[in-house]
Amino acid sequence: MEPIARRLCQQLLEPIHLVAYMSDEPTEELQALGYEGYWPGYFAARSAPLGRVPAEVVDALFYNFAPGEVAACIPSVWDIATPEAVLAARQKGSVTALRRILGDLADTPALARAADLATRVATNAPMDGRILYAALRSLPVPDEPVARLWHAATLLREHRGDGHLAALVSAGIDGQEAHVLHAISQGMKPEEYGRLNPLTPTQLAAVVDGLRARGLVDASAGFTAAGRETKDRIESVTDALAAPAYDGLEPGEVDQLIADLEPLAATINSVGY
Repeated sequence: MEPIARRLCQQLLEPIHLVAYMSDEPTEELQALGYEGYWPGYFAARSAPLGRVPAEVVDALFYNFAPGEVAACIPSVWDIATPEAVLAARQKGSVTALRRILGDLADTPALARAADLATRVATNAPMDGRILYAALRSLPVPDEPVARLWHAATLLREHRGDGHLAALVSAGIDGQEAHVLHAISQGMKPEEYGRLNPLTPTQLAAVVDGLRARGLVDASAGFTAAGRETKDRIESVTDALAAPAYDGLEPGEVDQLIADLEPLAATINSVGY
């Protein structure tokens, strides 16, 4: 049986959160503040709940960016706009994108009900060790249903993400190795995975060779049995760490939340994210 945390967060809530990165409207709102291109706005928006922290802190929490990517933007992004202005722009753009994509679904009782249930889950999840999630918890919860649903989805996505980093660290997998394992799990060669593009061919080869030396990757850059077991264990630990967030829902409420989220996620996924 599929873990409920994986079903709700990864499959149904994460598409709602991802409009912040995959739709034009949030990027346009951030660029209206003065950010040029995509990545400065990304790093500003995602790290804004933390405030003006050093690049080393953001790099540690984001975990899997290539060396130098974070420092190219943090802290210089705060010379352009404040964290508060960035947070407002990201939320405004994300809500605008969701309303465009969802159309009439945006104003249904089902969405408002999903927003209420998801917010209850998102504001009562365990906070220990979840730094980015804890920073998001310090922000006010929006009143408007679409904004509230996006905020809840963002909280739960980052809660799961913080747990995923703990699972990776406990397995001894660093950020670039995590990208390689993910690429292989998706049936891709590491060099085909876009998040590994910032690495030079020599750097990427060193990452793959390191995994091969540990018996996790075979000669053709596929999983060994140990590599598959390691990847599966990381995902299982991630699910287990995310699960307590949903303990406050009754079984009927879990079913209701799934039923209300399914058409929303399907509609968002239909645009090709």
